[in-house]
Amino acid sequence: MEDEQLYDLVFPPGTPRTIIRDILEKFDIELVERGEKITFANMEGDVRNLIAARGKKETMIEVEKFFKEKLKEFIDGIPQ
Repeated sequence: MEDEQLYDLVFPPGTPRTIIRDILEKFDIELVERGEKITFANMEGDVRNLIAARGKKETMIEVEKFFKEKLKEFIDGIPQ
């Protein structure tokens, strides 16, 4: 039996820990570190370890949707 392919959703630097915690509590995913090349500012080409959620495709589609909703709520709640 083949292992099912797993997918990652990389959290951008600065993602609130509360959102990551909510995702961990709500979904059957694994939190992993993943090296990503940074391509902005003075970090061009540097590799930085970022946090990512890893899980099955169907789950990760729901995680991405939930993440976007929570991030929008967080941003909308910041006083201008």
